Amino acid sequence: MKIQVMALAALMLAGCGTVQTVMRSDEVAVKSLKEQQSYCGAVPRIYSGVTYDFCYLNAPLEKGRDAGEHSPAPAVVLVDIVLSGALDTLMLPYTIYRQQADGSIIVN
Repeated sequence: MKIQVMALAALMLAGCGTVQTVMRSDEVAVKSLKEQQSYCGAVPRIYSGVTYDFCYLNAPLEKGRDAGEHSPAPAVVLVDIVLSGALDTLMLPYTIYRQQADGSIIVN
């Protein structure tokens, strides 16, 4: 049971919006959002993990799925938004600097 919890925690952290946007290259976040076909054109670096998660939720539904159907994925993303919010707050000094130096992460 302990190994399963640790594996789940590692998977969630690997998919965390903050990890995707702050700790990895911009190209990784851009590629992921393009694959998801998100409507977001850019992700600001300040609170980028939360914004990334909202962009992920703002992607179109899969073809053939009814708009009334729900999958467990949005629930996981909502949990990730809370975790990303906490991590983004800790990363504020760095992300404010990066926003001033490099600007937003351009998706489209």
